[in-house]
Amino acid sequence: MTDIKQLEAKINYIFRDEKLLLTSVTHSSYVKEHSREEKSNERLEFLGDAFFDAIIGEELFKIFPNKEEGFLSRTRAALVCEKSLAKEARELGLGEYMRLGNGEEKSGGRTRESILADAMEAVIGAVYIDGGFEEVKRVVLNLFEEAINDAKHGKYVINDYKTALQEKLQSKGITDIKYTLVKEMGPDHDKTFIVQLEVDGEPKTKGRGKSKKQAEQQAAEEMMERYINVL
Repeated sequence: MTDIKQLEAKINYIFRDEKLLLTSVTHSSYVKEHSREEKSNERLEFLGDAFFDAIIGEELFKIFPNKEEGFLSRTRAALVCEKSLAKEARELGLGEYMRLGNGEEKSGGRTRESILADAMEAVIGAVYIDGGFEEVKRVVLNLFEEAINDAKHGKYVINDYKTALQEKLQSKGITDIKYTLVKEMGPDHDKTFIVQLEVDGEPKTKGRGKSKKQAEQQAAEEMMERYINVL
């Protein structure tokens, strides 16, 4: 593992309690193989996820004063998704600082997107605990400055709502996502398909389109717009 103080320099924040930063890069697999006194980064990840969403949401609210809620929700979802977090983690070289169990180490955990994204959120959570909201806001806006600027210029648009929704739900521990064809209308050469989206067995939204895939994408987009803020 690379010297953790180098990571402080990269994120431009010096911890008063350096153990918080160390915990933020400690994967659960490491804890299982070492002392029970060690803590994984899962709780910090939970906290970081909440503050990351809030900070990005506030920034988009300022950047786009005339945009509707649906646009803001979709843009935020694109900015805070696993892919975006993992990209920033790679740029920081966060994988080099990870404390992993032997199994995760051997299976390529240092470069795995999900592990990097979770650790990035955990670092954000650690900064909040150590320095408070203004400091974590400064760190987040600095680290994600390029992504936010891309959003300003319309580069952050969601083309695959199903994947974006799946990533968001999975980050909350929700994996039961089902799309069901409930109706077909029209002649064979010009059919319209209606698909229902269920989450944890509960019907949420419907989508329609000229293909099943198009209908599924619309159902996922509707879910993103209507429910993403309460997930």
